[in-house]
Amino acid sequence: MLRITSLLNVHAFVGMLLIPVSAAKLASTGWRMARYYRGAEDYVLRGPPHVALRVVFAPVLVASTIVLFGTGVALLALNQTHGTLVGLHKASFVVWVGAFALHVLVRLPALVRALRRRLPAITATAAAASLVVGIGVATLTLPAVDRLQDNVTGTTGFDAH
Repeated sequence: MLRITSLLNVHAFVGMLLIPVSAAKLASTGWRMARYYRGAEDYVLRGPPHVALRVVFAPVLVASTIVLFGTGVALLALNQTHGTLVGLHKASFVVWVGAFALHVLVRLPALVRALRRRLPAITATAAAASLVVGIGVATLTLPAVDRLQDNVTGTTGFDAH
């Protein structure tokens, strides 16, 4: 079993850093989806993703992302390291990692083509901005992460005096 108690600070910092990045990705994907279904010509010409991706994998990825980050924030806010919420966080990670891996594998060829064409400035700026916001959010939550880590190390005996 994977135990991250000794890396809880890093785990929580990375999780908080990824919230704005994931939110930006969800927003941009939602925007493209809305533009396609509203009949915007440039989006309709590109066509939709494969039906299995749209109907099965995308909803699973979106839902598991929301549950994963939501439970992580709740654990941090409630200073919890045990219980049902931890189980839900772990289960959502298992679902998320599978859906995310499939998403990356399917989208990798398109990513390579986009990088060869060069990303538009707005895309690069939005990605950089979400990363900067993520670093800020993660840094601001360090005191809560430290309290959570103290809670874990106090019960497991690590760093005990």
